[in-house]
Amino acid sequence: MPIFGAMLPPPFERQMLEILGPDEYRAFLSALSEPPLVSIRYKITTSEQLYLQSDTVPWHPNGRYLPERPVFTLDPLFHAGAYYVQEASSMFLHEALKQTVDFSRQLKVLDLCAAPGGKSTLIADMLGPDSLLVANEVIRSRAGILRENMEKWGAPNIAVTSAEAEEFAALEGWFDVIITDAPCSGEGLFRKDADAIREWSPANVELCAIRQRRILAAAVEALKPGGVLVFSTCTYNRRENEENAAWLAQEYGLKPLKLKIPSDWGITEAESGGYHFFPHRVRGEGLFLAVFEKKEGELPRHQVQQGFKSIKSLAKSQVPEAARWLAENTDMRFFVTPSSEIIALPAALETEYLILDKHLKIKWFGTPIGEFKGTDFIPSHALALSSAVSPALPSIDLTREQALLFLKKETFDLPADLARGWTLARFNGLNLGWMKVLPNRMNNYLPPERRIRMDIRP
Repeated sequence: MPIFGAMLPPPFERQMLEILGPDEYRAFLSALSEPPLVSIRYKITTSEQLYLQSDTVPWHPNGRYLPERPVFTLDPLFHAGAYYVQEASSMFLHEALKQTVDFSRQLKVLDLCAAPGGKSTLIADMLGPDSLLVANEVIRSRAGILRENMEKWGAPNIAVTSAEAEEFAALEGWFDVIITDAPCSGEGLFRKDADAIREWSPANVELCAIRQRRILAAAVEALKPGGVLVFSTCTYNRRENEENAAWLAQEYGLKPLKLKIPSDWGITEAESGGYHFFPHRVRGEGLFLAVFEKKEGELPRHQVQQGFKSIKSLAKSQVPEAARWLAENTDMRFFVTPSSEIIALPAALETEYLILDKHLKIKWFGTPIGEFKGTDFIPSHALALSSAVSPALPSIDLTREQALLFLKKETFDLPADLARGWTLARFNGLNLGWMKVLPNRMNNYLPPERRIRMDIRP
């Protein structure tokens, strides 16, 4: 059957007939022929009033279905990190973690296959300020967009890394929670992506299943005794899903955790204890998710190195000026990178960052907040978007037209009485970036790579 111009492979059709049966398979095909849904998940600090008219995603209180796909590039709130455009089924991670993890504790969480950042930003909203989130992407070209999305989300208690799964095995028993959204054959993307159909094959299914076991084995090594492992794919077949879930239980003694799910959500429980999302049953794309608990045991000890390998403490004389740009209730340690960039790390997590630094080669810690040019501090774009930025700093609320011009790095008129100096450009109360107000003009410090390049006229 053609789906948006691509024929479904006969082996895939036979597979789905076996999984669903003839009647459900026809409903499944009908769902694939419909346009994919558009959904967003807004940040917990964003005003809910912005999205009250949209249907709620059942398994995430901040998830919303949109009636149509807007041009997100032309929405200043998108650039301010007010929301993340995330497929609705993927938001189920929130419910799975809410039922199985105690978020009142200080936690160390690893999102092992994190790019472009949907699950990491979701987890960041659930964590307390003294918990640590490590968002990892092994492919360096994809780590860039992960960093950008985490920066836009603004959580200071993060690390972005680019490492093979096996590198985390050195952190034996260290993480309380590990999310493994494993690379898969992509059957759940067929409605959205014709290329996923053309690239599918039984051989690729087998290759993905083997690759997943390699990644999951490393994840189990890094998981703390008593910790929680979430394994998910965006595919339907048993080889990648049920068989690998059963392998985790048999090979490592992991205990599948059963979730309480309302029947009207349309989610299907698998024999392995995992959960299937089929597009004819739920308002979302294809997904499989299973949650496991590692058996209790002795906690390994990790020695803390004396200092970081490549960053050094900021000079004491410069700390007061750097701290002035952050909210008063933040307790940060300031460090300087070899490129003179200043980063802020939550003081409560310095030991955890030191342990990460010891074992991982490629990593970006905390929040880049700026750099000193002589005695002058130049704030970074990441600081503007960070939840740690001081609310007392000068700011100006822009109209939508002004906000789009700012995001396009074009000029517009400012109030004549606006104070000179560094000013946060804002829209609907959310920061967009920095401008420096000078006599008779304004310098726009939005990074060139973040600017809008398309026509902003209506």
